Amino acid sequence: MFLIVALTLLPVMAQAQSADSTALAPTTSTVAHVKKEHSPQKALLLSIIPGGGQVYNRQAWKIPIIYAALGGVAYYCHSNYTQMQLFKDEYLYRQQHGGATNLAQYANYPTTNIYNMYESYNKNFQLSIIGIAAVYALNLVDAYVFGHLFDFEINDDLTLRVAPTVSPFAPMGHDSDLGAGLSMTLSF
Repeated sequence: MFLIVALTLLPVMAQAQSADSTALAPTTSTVAHVKKEHSPQKALLLSIIPGGGQVYNRQAWKIPIIYAALGGVAYYCHSNYTQMQLFKDEYLYRQQHGGATNLAQYANYPTTNIYNMYESYNKNFQLSIIGIAAVYALNLVDAYVFGHLFDFEINDDLTLRVAPTVSPFAPMGHDSDLGAGLSMTLSF
């Protein structure tokens, strides 16, 4: 049906053009500035590399904070892993060699304390892995949220006015009393 209507109207549309409509009109030298759309999805994809989304959102000042947080948690992770391995090796050595110590610095520690220290460092190591994932996820969320808020403008007319008020208060079966309160007015 659409094809029949289109073929019927095609000759009518061709006749509707005037003879001089194909002539070139004089051009002016105005340059139209096209505003690019800011994409939160692009900010999210760029922040796969930590700080990439922040650069895209023009918030490069956040990059040192992100890398300092990642570096701090990664150092904590490495430190806990190293200590965990040290206590694990000492514990396994003691188990295989009838209680003899491998490292002289831990000779005064009972085997149960060595195992408890291993468990403690193992738990902290696992928590620091979660910490790295949390900092990385925070990087992604920050880039995505501020990608949405990139074009958000705060108007100077936004005000919150707080004023004390006195209002009548009459509980059931009592005379009316006065009550004090606060009145908040938000205008935008």
